[in-house]
Amino acid sequence: RTVKATSGRQIFQPLHTLRNAEKELLPGYHQFEWQPALKNVSSSWDVGIIDGLSGWTSSVDDVPADTIARRFRYDVALVSALKDLEEDIMEGLRERGLDDSTCTSGFTVVVKESCDGMGDVSEKHGSGPAVPEKAVRFSFTIMSISIRADGEEDAVTIFQEQKPNSELSCRPLCLMFVDESDHETLTAILGPVVAERKAMLESRLIISVGGLLRSFRFFFRGTGYDEKMVREMEGLEASGSTYVCTLCDSTRAEASQNMVLHSVTRSHGENLERYEIWRTNPYSESADELRDRVKGVSAKPFMETQPTLDALHCDIGNATEFYKIFQDEIGEVFLQSNPSREERRRWRSALDKQLRKKLKLKPVMRMNGNFARRLMTREAAEAVCELIPSEERREALLKLMDLYLQMKPVWRSTYPARDCPDQLCRYSYNSQQFADLLSTTFKYRYDGKITNYLHKTLAHVPEIIERDGSIGAWASEGNESGNKLFRRFRKMNARQSKTFELEDVLKHHWLYTS
Repeated sequence: RTVKATSGRQIFQPLHTLRNAEKELLPGYHQFEWQPALKNVSSSWDVGIIDGLSGWTSSVDDVPADTIARRFRYDVALVSALKDLEEDIMEGLRERGLDDSTCTSGFTVVVKESCDGMGDVSEKHGSGPAVPEKAVRFSFTIMSISIRADGEEDAVTIFQEQKPNSELSCRPLCLMFVDESDHETLTAILGPVVAERKAMLESRLIISVGGLLRSFRFFFRGTGYDEKMVREMEGLEASGSTYVCTLCDSTRAEASQNMVLHSVTRSHGENLERYEIWRTNPYSESADELRDRVKGVSAKPFMETQPTLDALHCDIGNATEFYKIFQDEIGEVFLQSNPSREERRRWRSALDKQLRKKLKLKPVMRMNGNFARRLMTREAAEAVCELIPSEERREALLKLMDLYLQMKPVWRSTYPARDCPDQLCRYSYNSQQFADLLSTTFKYRYDGKITNYLHKTLAHVPEIIERDGSIGAWASEGNESGNKLFRRFRKMNARQSKTFELEDVLKHHWLYTS
């Protein structure tokens, strides 16, 4: 029996009905205007998928772009996403007891931006340029909408994204075949996106919501970036730099001496100023002095990111570090200096074997979120302790893991003040204890050095949470999950041609989030 026979409804619609339903969901369907009009952005509103390279001149002597990019115009995509939330907005107004006929202005929308490179997107056989086997995806999530009613001091939140890290709320804006390390091509394609975003900051959007025209202003927070991408966007040296942090000026040695007391000082504006100093060298200093003056800024910052830490990559980075500590403890490195390669390999396979036996945890080539989640547990630490001969080392390792597990919910949960208030209160104390353990018992690993994410975890979490209320909600996780969808849509739902496949993927992905 078919679905229709049991329900009396026809589930599979004829194609033209689907096409029309799709049109309403895809960007370019709803009318809107900006006041004042956006600078350097066309005022037409019925714009669908555009070529990410549009506006590039390709005259005869230009190097042809070895890249393909497809995107939505940023403002058009935001309108489509807002219209998708129309019912939630109206319901939010009703729940707050606000009369929707008077609430026509004063809406504020906060948008989370994410951008991530994907390795190994193998080449399709098709005509078109030879593109790199890498892709970069730029997405946004509408995090909250609030309104400041006339005469009121405080804004009232009428919509809050309940699952800010779900791939369902993370909308694709731009897809490109580019290697994320190819700074020139990446900045050239994201340039127009940045320009549109900048224009929107100085203007109000007027759209009809619930039958009345209402005006919205936007705030953008680029938080869904891993450290590599932040350094690339903000003009900082690569992750191995002595300047260990994207939030403060600390060097690696300083960060390992004083693990806990640092405050967030870097900002997009400061990076731009420092780049100017780097470029002009106004005090005629030597290369080393100059580099020390600008604290590792050595390229022009290109896109504003929020100085925060990405919860997902924090998890992954710290798990990588614990995985190494486990190996060192199995091999009792604290007793002896530089062990041979063979010994290290033995410890590693002993660790892998134990994890597989006790936790059914298969070794992975590159640390990922799922492995990290399962490695950073009390069970894993206990399993490792079975391989450690000395009782006091076992105690120290378990204590280290327990402290970590006390700290982790604070930067992982969506709203720590609500989800784990006790751990939030104890965070500074716990991080101090953790740092003390590292600098005494585990001194052999942290003498004058520390990993980037451990430094951020220990030094910056409380300040960021005080400022933003959350770290977990602003993570890159939704965008990372979107990478899986990209692969799936590319296999299943796209035309077999380089020139068309990206727009098919972009369209399907957008519909998936609608």
